[in-house]
Amino acid sequence: MARSGDDVAFGLENRCVPTDEIWPRVHRALADVGFPYSEDHATAALSGGEKQRLAIAGILALRPRVLLLDEPTANLDPEGARAVREVIARVAERREVTMVMVEHRIADALPLVDRVIVIDAGGGVVAEGPPRAVFAREAERLKDLGVWVPGAAPAAPPRRTTPGGEAIVARDLTYLYPRGAAPALDGISATVRHGSALAITGPNGSGKSTLALLLAGLLRPRGGEVRAFGDEPSRLRPRALVRRIGTVFQDPEHQLVAARVDDELRVGPRAIGVAAGEIEQRVRELLERLDLSKVAAANPFTLSGGEKRRLSVGTALATSPGALVLDEPTFGQDRRTFAELLTLLAEYRDGGGAIAFASHDELFVDAFADERLRLVGGRAA
Repeated sequence: MARSGDDVAFGLENRCVPTDEIWPRVHRALADVGFPYSEDHATAALSGGEKQRLAIAGILALRPRVLLLDEPTANLDPEGARAVREVIARVAERREVTMVMVEHRIADALPLVDRVIVIDAGGGVVAEGPPRAVFAREAERLKDLGVWVPGAAPAAPPRRTTPGGEAIVARDLTYLYPRGAAPALDGISATVRHGSALAITGPNGSGKSTLALLLAGLLRPRGGEVRAFGDEPSRLRPRALVRRIGTVFQDPEHQLVAARVDDELRVGPRAIGVAAGEIEQRVRELLERLDLSKVAAANPFTLSGGEKRRLSVGTALATSPGALVLDEPTFGQDRRTFAELLTLLAEYRDGGGAIAFASHDELFVDAFADERLRLVGGRAA
């Protein structure tokens, strides 16, 4: 729906809940998930993480008897994720709802669950039982399978080079969305260096994705300027831009254009005139490194969320650009694919590539960032 409160009320109206009960339940659900705006706030103006909170509020307002949660805190800032877990905990304490939660990062979710089931890629059960018993008994085997065992994060690859000169420079950026009441960004400056990674952090709705799109040349600032390799990226022709900057959107579906996974990786190199033999070599390497070989012939829209994310990173790398701008690059990854993404991006950085990435993933930020820029309310914190 166009308004946030109406979106939560939609399910209640369809359930024929009495009119005088609907809005108190809407207000309670929005408060429970820590939704930061009024019920009149436009859904089109929400960030990805804010939309996720709103979706959860819409389900909780229905007071279901069975609640199925697929990575409910993905793309949420730490405070928002904590608020959602507290809501889930309160629901669990009432013992009125059966909950099934799908998670990769399970450490924070363990206090909420009574039973863990680990399944393998073929659908078979690898381990099952109370959480403490499963992870005490099976920790090493589960790590080898790519499961995020609590307290066993992958080690960061060692840095092999030192940061170099400026690749992308933003000065005093201001941006206002057409329907925005306040600037999404106000007076932001940032520098992305060759052989270095800049982490853009901050709560949901702070302007991280907007800044990423400005740095990538996909939005033009209302005030200030962005320079990438000496030029204004938003004024470059598409073929010139993709040679210089590879971009990963917050929603991978927004950049998928081919009918096969392997063809998706060929799109960019073909557009900039890479030789056919070189294209095939790049595609083979990326399919293997990103654990996508087994789905090479699949339609990209049939992939899991984590596979789509790895494919979007692959499309950004396929043109061998001078810089990468990544929005939540580690979303939906198991322990093994997270480690491989970390290694692949470290190799790119150590080869002189410049990286800017927006992320709530504290493990990734701690392991990979050389510099950090924290945003709050569109301003540098």
